[in-house]
Amino acid sequence: MNEEETISQENLPTESKASLAEKLIMFENRLVKVYKHKGKLARRQHIQCFRVYDNDLNEFPFCIELYEDKVYLAEYLKRHALTDEEHEAWLETCIAVICKVLEVKDENVFIKQRKRKSNRQDQYEKTGTQQEYFTVQENGLKFLVNLTDYLDTGLFLDHRITRKMVMDQCAGKRVLNLFAYTGSFSVYAAAGKAASVTTVDLSKTYLQWAEDNFAINQFSNQDNYHFIHADVKQYLKTLEPNSFDLVIMDPPTFSNSKRMKDFLDIQRDHAELLNDVLAATTAGGTIYFSTNFTRFKIETEKINATSVKDITKATTPFDFEGKLKRWCYFMTK
Repeated sequence: MNEEETISQENLPTESKASLAEKLIMFENRLVKVYKHKGKLARRQHIQCFRVYDNDLNEFPFCIELYEDKVYLAEYLKRHALTDEEHEAWLETCIAVICKVLEVKDENVFIKQRKRKSNRQDQYEKTGTQQEYFTVQENGLKFLVNLTDYLDTGLFLDHRITRKMVMDQCAGKRVLNLFAYTGSFSVYAAAGKAASVTTVDLSKTYLQWAEDNFAINQFSNQDNYHFIHADVKQYLKTLEPNSFDLVIMDPPTFSNSKRMKDFLDIQRDHAELLNDVLAATTAGGTIYFSTNFTRFKIETEKINATSVKDITKATTPFDFEGKLKRWCYFMTK
């Protein structure tokens, strides 16, 4: 949509069309402002995938992310007085505004509706079956994203800085990535010339996705890359001391998968999990631990680490400043 085109309001609810039009102008102005600012920072840092907008205005409860030339638009489910038909018309009008401001084609906007949540416990839930994957780049590495079938896209943009930290520190090290999801940390570790990379997740689907991410980066078919389908809580109990030098652990807040022997509650279990990781880590080894539980309280006194540092602020990208809902820690054995 070019600037000369106007946003159609024909099917908008009759309830104060003038008021709705004013709000749409307010939404467009806000989107123009944040996109101009974040787009400039993204170009300066050669970043092509970033979050543009996250519920900045209560009347427009969206999360908008750019994946190169495609838009991931998540609408947080929120009570409103619109009928289904009116809501659909309102959403289409909002999409027209988004296409205009971000200069993307309508067919490149992928829409999700999701419950507001303060954690990632729903991250593995499948919502569609289109199996449409796109390749995007981050720091010169390639990643497959899926904007149609899952609540999350396959690449958590908020850990962009953390991934780069791992890559810069893992040369020659044995790296373990737990609750690995689609293996983006593992790809960065391989790019950082890790001596070995072990990727562990309970989902076979996501482990295959991780292997595919390795393949498109030409990191596959090497004996030092391992993909393990396992319950992390049980897997950690099987490890020998001094098995790894650097560990990444980004678990869900809660999981009661039928494939698990026991359910996971990260507030309850984090000290035990981290101590099991530390037991398998070499002296002087390091751990990156992250959680999306907003009310999380780390129990440092129960963790057998020589140092525990909160690096949440240091790992917060420009597009998540003031909006980040996760914690991140760096630990040394």
